[in-house]
Amino acid sequence: MTDRRALVGIDARAAARPELGGVERWARELARRLPELRPGAYAVLRPPGALVHRAGHAWEQLVLPVRAARMRALLCPANLAPLAHRRSVVVIHDAAALRHPGWYSATYARGQRLLLPAIARRAARVITVSQFSRGELRALLGVEADVIPGGVDDRFAPDADHERARAALGLSRPYVLTVASQTARKNLAALVPAARALAADGIEVVVAGGHRPQFAAEGGLAGLRMLGHVDDALLPGLYAGAEAFALPSRYEGFGLPVLEAMAGGTPVVAAAAGALPETCAGAAILAAPSGEAFAAALTRLLGDEAERARLRACGLARAQRFSWEATARAVDAVLTAPDLASRGPQPRAG
Repeated sequence: MTDRRALVGIDARAAARPELGGVERWARELARRLPELRPGAYAVLRPPGALVHRAGHAWEQLVLPVRAARMRALLCPANLAPLAHRRSVVVIHDAAALRHPGWYSATYARGQRLLLPAIARRAARVITVSQFSRGELRALLGVEADVIPGGVDDRFAPDADHERARAALGLSRPYVLTVASQTARKNLAALVPAARALAADGIEVVVAGGHRPQFAAEGGLAGLRMLGHVDDALLPGLYAGAEAFALPSRYEGFGLPVLEAMAGGTPVVAAAAGALPETCAGAAILAAPSGEAFAAALTRLLGDEAERARLRACGLARAQRFSWEATARAVDAVLTAPDLASRGPQPRAG
């Protein structure tokens, strides 16, 4: 019988959500891969299905710490953690709600302002996903964090079934893709001028992703084809079938979709903002997060086959440097550090 004192619990509330953003992807991958990496060492703790969204805050703060009380540590991969658990390792992906509270509902921004500093300082360790986010957490929360980037599943590849994705989603024309929620920080309106310019050549701009109520919705998106939530099984083919991928976000803690697009052999245009220059590392065209800049960059890229070929090669090489297996091993190393069980609250950054 497994000694619970040797187990590491995994908060799988985000992993159980049906929608799939970067936070949910992290939670799903770690909830699956860590128990496979060290069988018997991890316990995946899931709430009832009705408690995976906002209603689950009480479960996370009150029930989860009781279930994990005798465990060696608790991994919380989706920004939040129970304040009552003092041996938590929390992954904080970014500090966007603190840096730009106007991009979120007032209730969500207020909750983040109250919870994030306390969670970060009480945690035994804090993990974040980029050097950019590490600097944001240092500046806005006063804590130091270990940097562990996310990965790319090997399903994302140039030979992914794009015909299946096209048929399922009714895509009959060439398309430029973005994968992003319909929120202010994603800055989707910057793609509207590109959609108008490319329509003359029979190319449409399509957006995979829904709207989340805690985020401020973005208007002025006429001309973009909104696919809404796309099933995860279709995403690899959707990336692989695109003429180009565009991400005009004003702020990203990492930007997993640009790596997924690169892994699919799709050339990328990304905003020169947040962590995107760090994540792309020369394997994408970087543009100012404005409609004029993205329209010019995409029009120029789609008319230059040599540049598209160069970016495909660079993107494939870049994406190969990231895997969820490597992410899981790095997180496991943090969770198995000899001094973790005795660690207390995080010291403030100097």
